[in-house]
Amino acid sequence: MTIIRPNRPAPVGAEAVPDSHGLNLYRADPTLAALLPIYLPRDLLAHLAPHLDRLGARAGGRLSDLAATADVNPPELLHRTRRGEDAQSIAYHPAYREMERLAFGEYGLAALSHRGGVLDWPAPMPAAAKYALTYLFVQAEFGLMCPVSMTDSLTRTLRKFGDAALLDRYLPMLTSQDMDALFQGAMFMTEQGAGSDIANTAVTATPNADGSWALHGDKWFCSNADAELAMVLARPEGAPAGIKGVSLFLLPRVLPDGTPNRYRIVRLKEKLGTRSMASGEITLQGATAWMIGEPGAGMRQMADMVNNSRLSNGVRAAGMMRRAVTEALFIAHRRIAFRAPIVTLPLMRRQLAKMLVRAEQARSMVFQTAEALRRSDAGEPGAYALLRILTPLLKFRACRDARVVTGDAMEVRGGCGYIEDFPDARLVRDAHLGSIWEGTSNIVALDVLRAAAREGSLEALEAHLAALHADTPDPVPQLEAATERAFALARHAGGEGGPVLARQAATALYNVASATVMAWEARAVPLRAALAAMVLAHRVLPRDPLAALDEAIPDALLPDPGATR
Repeated sequence: MTIIRPNRPAPVGAEAVPDSHGLNLYRADPTLAALLPIYLPRDLLAHLAPHLDRLGARAGGRLSDLAATADVNPPELLHRTRRGEDAQSIAYHPAYREMERLAFGEYGLAALSHRGGVLDWPAPMPAAAKYALTYLFVQAEFGLMCPVSMTDSLTRTLRKFGDAALLDRYLPMLTSQDMDALFQGAMFMTEQGAGSDIANTAVTATPNADGSWALHGDKWFCSNADAELAMVLARPEGAPAGIKGVSLFLLPRVLPDGTPNRYRIVRLKEKLGTRSMASGEITLQGATAWMIGEPGAGMRQMADMVNNSRLSNGVRAAGMMRRAVTEALFIAHRRIAFRAPIVTLPLMRRQLAKMLVRAEQARSMVFQTAEALRRSDAGEPGAYALLRILTPLLKFRACRDARVVTGDAMEVRGGCGYIEDFPDARLVRDAHLGSIWEGTSNIVALDVLRAAAREGSLEALEAHLAALHADTPDPVPQLEAATERAFALARHAGGEGGPVLARQAATALYNVASATVMAWEARAVPLRAALAAMVLAHRVLPRDPLAALDEAIPDALLPDPGATR
């Protein structure tokens, strides 16, 4: 196994390929620090600031090295011990284990929403705090953030629907920062015949005499395959066909008496990206599990975990876009072509601005959705309906945009971006998974229409944007009219227009919502107004006025990330 150690940057003034290794990714992105006071209490932000700064330094240095090493040294499935015993395990590179210690241990990313004491803060932290830290971490490592997210999401779902005995047994381990005591979580949903169509779930559940259930069948795509606990969808014996016959179960890797549970990892997947993290196929051979919540309500209860994971997908897409933009800006300020830094060239400025718009849209929508989650969990009227539509909007659009932004950033670096010495290639590979995990783009766009029809979410979003618009001193011209058109399209898609318009409607809602949010954020961060106008001009109107406005792109929108190195 090889550990990659990037070459150190050449001295200033030397002719070399610009190398951002060692950049503090928190300091290189001053907009993050400027936005956080809008979304976090002042005392919590003051407490988190040094942690964010330290994580930013790691993300641009040691953590990036670990991620690159784990990427080329993927996990290996072992079926026997060296003594020939039939005992499965997955071997991970030490680089991955060190990243686990940072994510689960030091930063407690899977625990900080569920209990106090993480990072010495006495109470559970709001979602915005968790996602601010995740946003930085994922700029270095994407794959590990799947187990982190699933552990956090499984804990949330277990707390909402699990019985007291299961909570007493497993909650302390799910929220532990002690790596020897920690239980990681997973979600085993996908089957060959039941990917997005959960109604076709074929895994069966038979009741045991002690109140537990025995699961039989195969799960086709199981990320974090050796997790200590997994949420599993299965059809109980005698249950009806279709979605109403599917229930939710908690599956332990090892039973409470210490014996291995009755299921096997068949193989690990060879994936385009997220190579550091083990995804596999599972065969259940009478595995013991406990039903969670009501019989037949499996998908409704699992939806809570899925939606939390979808929000995490949006956060990760936003973080990867920010890393790509940081890399591109760093290069553009240092690469000399035609006797000038390429950041001064009109076509390059336009390309960077387009990348930046997508990345900043996602960032604003992340924090708006995190705030809606906080309000919903607090029981605020109307907040759940808002959360229910913001989550699929973010997941749908940000994950698709990440594929474009990471690819464009690779192009800014040129041929060096195409090779594995720099982070661009891995960012491109990882970015393609976001719009597949937890529902493909079509499924998630349809979920926007479903939220509108079942939860009154369209009206909740409309009211929310109207409130933000009323609280914006300098609204963006034409944005209000564009917003009206977007909501009209969404209503048409939910009615006579039909689901064929779901993607166009979701995109329109995302664009006007993000532009409205950024215009509102301009009260505290004035440059957000320029970005809001660019969203309207470039992503909403039928033509792209940016093509004629290259000279008008403010230098402040394209800062040098290395200026605070």
